[in-house]
Amino acid sequence: MTAIKHALQRDIFTPNDERLLSIVNVCKAGKKKKNCFLCATVTTERPVQVNVVKVKKSDKGDFYKRQIAWALRDLAVVDAKDAIKENPEFDLHFEKIYKWVASSTAEKNAFISCIWKLNQRYLRKKIDFVNVSSQLLEESVPSGENQSVAGGDEETVDEYQELNAREEQDIEIMMEGCEYAISNAEAFAEKLSRELQVLDGANIQSIMASEKQVNILMKLLDEALKEVDQIELKLSSYEEMLQSVKEQMDQISESNHLIHLSNTNNVKLLSEIEFLVNHMDLAKGHIKALQEGDLASSRGIEACTNAADALLQCMNVALRPGHDMLYAVKQQQQRFGDLREQFARRLASHLNNVFVQQGHDQSSTLAQHSIELTLPNHHPFHRDLLRYAKLMEWLKSTDYGKYEGLTKNYMDYLSRLYEREIKDFFEVAKIKMTGTTKESKKFATLPRKESAVKQETESLHGSSGKLTGSTSSLNKLSVQSSGSRRSQSSSLLDMGNMSASDLDVADRSKFDKIFEQVLSELEPLCLAEQDFISKFFKLQQHQNIPGTVTETEELDGGMLSRQYSSGVLPSISSEKDMIRQMMIKIFRCIEPELNNLIALGDKIDSFNSLYMLVKMSHHVWTAQNVDPASFLSTTLGNVLVTVKRNFDKCISNQIRQMEEVKISKKSKVGILPFVAEFEEFAGLAESIFKNAERRGDLDKAYIKLIRGVFVNVEKVANESQKTPRDVVMMENFHHIFATLSRLKISCLEAEKKEAKQKYTDHLQSYVIYSLGQPLEKLNHFFEGVEARVAQGIREEEVSYQLAFNKQELRKVIKEYPGKEVKKGLDNLYKKVDKHLCEEENLLQVVWHSMQDEFIRQYKHFEGLIARCYPGSGVTMEFTIQDILDYCSSIAQSH
Repeated sequence: MTAIKHALQRDIFTPNDERLLSIVNVCKAGKKKKNCFLCATVTTERPVQVNVVKVKKSDKGDFYKRQIAWALRDLAVVDAKDAIKENPEFDLHFEKIYKWVASSTAEKNAFISCIWKLNQRYLRKKIDFVNVSSQLLEESVPSGENQSVAGGDEETVDEYQELNAREEQDIEIMMEGCEYAISNAEAFAEKLSRELQVLDGANIQSIMASEKQVNILMKLLDEALKEVDQIELKLSSYEEMLQSVKEQMDQISESNHLIHLSNTNNVKLLSEIEFLVNHMDLAKGHIKALQEGDLASSRGIEACTNAADALLQCMNVALRPGHDMLYAVKQQQQRFGDLREQFARRLASHLNNVFVQQGHDQSSTLAQHSIELTLPNHHPFHRDLLRYAKLMEWLKSTDYGKYEGLTKNYMDYLSRLYEREIKDFFEVAKIKMTGTTKESKKFATLPRKESAVKQETESLHGSSGKLTGSTSSLNKLSVQSSGSRRSQSSSLLDMGNMSASDLDVADRSKFDKIFEQVLSELEPLCLAEQDFISKFFKLQQHQNIPGTVTETEELDGGMLSRQYSSGVLPSISSEKDMIRQMMIKIFRCIEPELNNLIALGDKIDSFNSLYMLVKMSHHVWTAQNVDPASFLSTTLGNVLVTVKRNFDKCISNQIRQMEEVKISKKSKVGILPFVAEFEEFAGLAESIFKNAERRGDLDKAYIKLIRGVFVNVEKVANESQKTPRDVVMMENFHHIFATLSRLKISCLEAEKKEAKQKYTDHLQSYVIYSLGQPLEKLNHFFEGVEARVAQGIREEEVSYQLAFNKQELRKVIKEYPGKEVKKGLDNLYKKVDKHLCEEENLLQVVWHSMQDEFIRQYKHFEGLIARCYPGSGVTMEFTIQDILDYCSSIAQSH
């Protein structure tokens, strides 16, 4: 171990100016035995640094390399595992815990002892030595002599200190001067001893010779001390003389300091007085304006506004510490408070009078506005009140109670005014929608009493009640037996509220215009009022108002609801909420009136819900782009829910009417009423929803309706007794396909293809069913021929069969001359004409399909004759050209 220690000192630590004090051979606990050395080192330069270095043997050779080093100051805990039993394991706690197993317990104890000594000497740091024997630590502490804590180790290390360059050079010169130094060490040592004795003698003689000079030096020092004593005496006398001067100067300095302090205090006092005078003095003109200013004229309002601002500045001045204790300041503050209270009371009273006067003035103009479908303009009133906006802002910041009272009074007066205006406005809209006579309109413009209003409302309900039967009558639709299609279509129009008439289209267009005008009048009215409230009551900023309460009305699921708690009104969280709550209170009648108008429109004609859905969606979209949380946006959104519900109800009613349709057992069906109704609905909807925002709602309705149409067409076809099922399916699906092709509804492309496929399939089915077997015996004959071929008989050998020889074939063919064929086709044409309706005009299409099918059967028979009876010369009594002539002649004759 000593050799390894010297090698490590030489190769690793000496180049780094370090001394190796202790070493222990270790390996990591719990892993493969890879040995390494832990070394305790100190630097040779100051300040001394103590390190614990891990040294490992290189894999490429026999030399050692420095792997990692830890500063001893980072060591927190030394755990020896067991203080009683011998155990080679120990832990060192640096930034993490390192577990080691020493090659022997003695090496471990020596290393831990060295760590203890180094800590005590260089660091004096609190390192916890856990499970370490107290005897080991006591042995490590030196006793008796004034040695350092790690002195023994350093002496051990000093034995191996190397010579420096100068010492080596001196030794070499000495050895060169004595050539026998190496061969005869004793002679060399004796020579050195003699030379040392000579040097000691010379030194003693030198000391004895310098004794005289020492005596001279001592004498000179005694003389110098005497001179110093004399100088000290003179300095003491000087100091006594200056002491009196110093006392006088101190008195002068203290007097100057007091004078300066007095001047400084005077300047500060003047500054404080000027501050109070400049900031807490209100001009007499402002005081007069606050007490007697005219709040009705523009000049008086401006003077009061300036005076109120000046008063607010005086009251809000930031007083310095101690100012509030001055009697004059307290008196001035009391005067300001009285002025503020007096002016706030006068301003609130004046504005309340303005609010009341506005209600009376505006009521006088209601009669002229009730004639036309317009709402009164409040802009002049807003313009006059906005002159007081700055005063309202002043009142809000100085006396929130009166500000809140004005807000509540404004809402109370204006809510009653707007309620009268809006109700009259909606009454005019209802009159125009229901088409009341001019005399009734004139009656509406007169000042109405309660009985008159009730009578008018009842008349409106009575007039609209006649119109409600139009849509509900669809439930009673049935196919009536009649000789002509014209009478059937006219009856359908009568029962369907004349939905295809120009009068109905004009009524719907009029309703659309009225509803749009209603929304167009309400929207600027609400926006103007909201803008005025924001400007007049200074509520455009989003900030909380602590300690204030007011009445609130909140939207909960689209319904208005007031919330109270123990008689205390809840506080408004933000000024934006306050604007919304004020608008809800002022315009609380808008939503119920809109819902009533929507109900009336839906009662007049359920298709009006389409117009209302488009118009309301557009206005909601416009309002949300401006402010999604505004009163207008919220209210229109709630009403839109009602309109959408009516629209869904309209769709559901149409589907229910489809399911309740009954057909006559004695007359042919033709185009079903709900198929025609779907065509009308789709055409109307496409014209209404062109470029609309809520196209998705219409597309969903289309899907529901078309599926209902498909299902119920098939249901009616299955129940039909007079008209064949295929005819009902073919005609109605042809009509649906034509409708969808004409309207080009993108979401119904799949249904259009399905309708076309159903039409084609049932056309083919009807042709095959109606045509049947026009050459029945011939068909039975060739069925037998095909059966023999299927049994394995060759086609050219079929003619040798007794039942299917040429004579039997000629006999069957003679039974179908051209005249009989033409007669059968003529009867078939009449039969098809009875089945088909005139509206779809499918007779020629069906007849052409039957002609093609008949020709196909004819070609099939000729092919069998050619294959099974070759060279027999047997042919049909008529040709394909004859068939074409027969069909053309029959079609022209009818």
